Amino acid sequence: MLENKDIVSRETLIKIKKGFYMEYNAGRYDVIVIGAGHAGCEAALAAARLGVKTCIFTINADSIANMPCNPSIGGTSKGHLVREIDALGGEMGKNIDKTFIQSKMLNTSKGPAVFSLRAQADRKKYHIEMKHTLESQENLDVKQAEVTEYIVENNEIKGIKTHTGAVFEAKAVILCSGTYLRGKIHIGEVNYESGPDGIFPARYLTESLNKIGITTRRFKTGTPARVNRRSLDFSKMEIQNGDEDIVPFSFENKELKIDQKPCYLTYTNENTHKIIRDNLHRSPLFSGVIEGTGPRYCPSIEDKVVRFADKERHQIFIEPMGEDTEEMYVQGMSSSLPEDVQIAMYRTIAGMENVEFTRPAYAIEYDCIDSTTLKLTLESKQIKGMFFAGQVNGSSGYEEAAAQGLIAGINAVHMIKGKEPLILDRSDAYIGVLIDDLVTKGTNEPYRMMTSRAEYRLLLRQDNSDYRLTPLGYKIGLISNERYAKFLKKYENINKEINRVKRTNIKPSKEVNEILRNAGTSEISTGVKLAELIKRTELNYDMLASIDSERGNLTKEEAEEVNIEIKYEGYINLQMEQINEFKKMEQKKIPANIDYKSIKGIRIEACQKLDKLRPESIGQASRISGVSPADINVLLIYLSTMEKGKQ
Repeated sequence: MLENKDIVSRETLIKIKKGFYMEYNAGRYDVIVIGAGHAGCEAALAAARLGVKTCIFTINADSIANMPCNPSIGGTSKGHLVREIDALGGEMGKNIDKTFIQSKMLNTSKGPAVFSLRAQADRKKYHIEMKHTLESQENLDVKQAEVTEYIVENNEIKGIKTHTGAVFEAKAVILCSGTYLRGKIHIGEVNYESGPDGIFPARYLTESLNKIGITTRRFKTGTPARVNRRSLDFSKMEIQNGDEDIVPFSFENKELKIDQKPCYLTYTNENTHKIIRDNLHRSPLFSGVIEGTGPRYCPSIEDKVVRFADKERHQIFIEPMGEDTEEMYVQGMSSSLPEDVQIAMYRTIAGMENVEFTRPAYAIEYDCIDSTTLKLTLESKQIKGMFFAGQVNGSSGYEEAAAQGLIAGINAVHMIKGKEPLILDRSDAYIGVLIDDLVTKGTNEPYRMMTSRAEYRLLLRQDNSDYRLTPLGYKIGLISNERYAKFLKKYENINKEINRVKRTNIKPSKEVNEILRNAGTSEISTGVKLAELIKRTELNYDMLASIDSERGNLTKEEAEEVNIEIKYEGYINLQMEQINEFKKMEQKKIPANIDYKSIKGIRIEACQKLDKLRPESIGQASRISGVSPADINVLLIYLSTMEKGKQ
């Protein structure tokens, strides 16, 4: 019957033979999200919660919010992203608070700018909770299907097609494909098409992207083996417990109490390194089989042994995958070496002499786009209504993906409704730094967020993410009235207490000077403001509670804010001055239709870069590689002349 030319065209028959089916109109949505990883979940939830009809597609519904690599959320700088996501009204912080099995605040021996929360997740429960959240969300449909094609007319997105022939119309489409685009697994000499964890890859969408003018490139990442807990000897390892006082990721949660699971620390040794060096010729990473560029800041174990040949050992963390499984994750041992080599090198490590694998380590290659082809809204400069978020933009990490997904979801809705886009700049949030780096500077390797990338990190702390972003989340419509009222009350208490502390005078007394002596700081002989005592290196707000009779009745969270704002007041004020100068440059907008080739005095390289990237402001232009301060001065003069001409 299908051979009848009156019923089926030859082109359709070819599609059927390739594994497709006859096309049919399956429905219409405002926003379609492709991919249900961490970026896709945030994008879909944000769009649906903002009141538009949304659909999220996943190749396998059992892989929604999967953690194919490390089963954890947060970490250095990544914890900042999660708290910012929560402050704007996203879901990741809430979901990890429901499903964590160990929590730890990192970098507490350093300043508050680099404090960062990290939680070990129950991997399966994290997936189950997020899947149920998606399924329960009003305005959101969840569908299992492989999206194979974009429908674009006159450089504007119109919808998508799936492998079963379903055609869905849409006003905006957000691609959150993670590592699935033409995914390819490498384990030594063995390689095969696959997404993470044996899920089918997205086989056809890259071709569709290329057809509409979106160029792609290959990146790679990797993951360690999973091993059976019963085959490990923890007596030879160092136990790593979580914090007694658990700090939630979500500002909506005040207190969390669970029986935490321990992690363990062990090390590689010279025997491990020798096995790796002896088998480098079997590594696809070094033999040239892997074409994609890997992450600089999360290298495989063989890469670490080669690059840091002088190091006698490397840290290896053994982390549980969940409460109801015996699988353990071997952090620090990602590899693409053959499985027999992996087993041999793992068994040289203390406590792992009899280790048994449940899943071997592997590297995965995948397609991604050039992120400099995007606007700061994460919409394509080429195709209206086409957004990208997560690893498809060249980033790495669950947290980086979720942050982009949230922003893409919000901006897709704003585009549809004709509202002003949400653009966070580098002084607003780590999310702003992340997106600006990707869009303005681009990346030649999987991009990882780090505290060192943020110029204003003393103001962009993880503890004050709500202060910076919750009013914005409320204005957008992702923060409830109840939550916003609690937020306002919190900062009313904090500001009132800061003003009181600055006014309060502490007189010298035996009790006061004894406290000062015991803290290792100098005594006082005349009255001094309480704020000045708090600013001393050896002291803090809580330490002086016994001599502060009028101390406010604050929560622990509020007291921490008071301490930080007073203690670092001078540095904070200095950084505010720097931000004011930065804002001036960001506010100098560049006309979208500017002809850079007509501007005399700009160097050829700068002209080419500016013409290609089309920055939106002078500030953004100044961060483009190859554009010098002299080029910026010429551009400023040109824009000033244009403005005078208009007047």
